[in-house]
Amino acid sequence: MTTPTSLGAGEARTRLHELTVIDVRTPGEYAGGHLPGALNIPLDQIRRALPDIRRAAEHSEILVVCASGARSENACRILAEHHVTTVTLAGGTGAWAAEGHDLDRPRSTSRAVWGMERQVRLTAGTIVLIGLLLGVLIHPAFQILSAGVAAGLVFSALTNTCGMAALLAKLPHNRPRTADLETTLAELRNR
Repeated sequence: MTTPTSLGAGEARTRLHELTVIDVRTPGEYAGGHLPGALNIPLDQIRRALPDIRRAAEHSEILVVCASGARSENACRILAEHHVTTVTLAGGTGAWAAEGHDLDRPRSTSRAVWGMERQVRLTAGTIVLIGLLLGVLIHPAFQILSAGVAAGLVFSALTNTCGMAALLAKLPHNRPRTADLETTLAELRNR
C-alpha cells in the first residue's frame, strides 16, 4: 500500500472551505485544539463511520488529520482499503499550529487536556522510574519493567505504531462518548 498524499499546512488552509476535515485523534486531544471545522472521528471508530465518510467523499475531498501524521496515515490506509480516497495534513496539527494557523477549541472544555504523545511520555517515564526505584530498593528484577518500556519505545519507533498509545486511548477521558460520535456522524451526513 502506498503512502497517502499529503497537503502542507498552508495549502490545506487555503483549501479548508472545500475539504471535509476528519480529526482521528482522541476526543481529549481534539478538545485541546483542532483545525477549524474538523470533525472528530477517533482512529478506532473509523470503520464504524465508514458509510458516512464514504458518502462525504462523494461531495468533497477528505482531509484526515492527527497530531503528527502517523494516525492519519493509518486511517487513510483503512479508508483506502474501502475505496475512499483521502489526503493527510503533513505534520498534523503540530505543523498547522507551528505555521501560526489557529486551532479551534470547544468552549465547554473546562480542564486542560493532554495530547496522546504527552500522555505516552508521562506513562513511559513513570513506569521506567518505578522500575528503577523498585529495582534499587526492593529487588533488581523490577528493572525488567524499565527494560520492557525501553524495548516498547524502540519497537514503536521502528514500526511507527504505539501500543501504549492504543492502551491509553481506551481510558475514559480519551474515549468518545457514543452520543458525541453519533452527533459527529450526523453532522458529516449533513455536509
